Amino acid sequence: MIESILKNIQGKDQRGSSLIKCLTECEKDEIISVIKVDTGKKAKQRLSNLGIVPGAKLVKCRSAPLKGPLEVKIKGSSLVLGRGIASKIFVKCSEEQCQYI
Repeated sequence: MIESILKNIQGKDQRGSSLIKCLTECEKDEIISVIKVDTGKKAKQRLSNLGIVPGAKLVKCRSAPLKGPLEVKIKGSSLVLGRGIASKIFVKCSEEQCQYI
């Protein structure tokens, strides 16, 4: 499923490795841009009301250990998201901060 989403979204660098990943995979204090929210209608509407829409910039502040929730900062507000919802938010790291493997 993730592979098909990544194929549909243009987000590759010159070497062909994808810069797109789940919000849960991002590093702390990384500035990222939302690419796609792959949730149901109600969850997508709720996230939209909170400001998490494609194109929005956010910063991952904290991540709780043992698969707990994570905190993001968007438009000056701090939000805490569960791992389930956060894993369905696809983001692209900013190119100057992204470390290539």
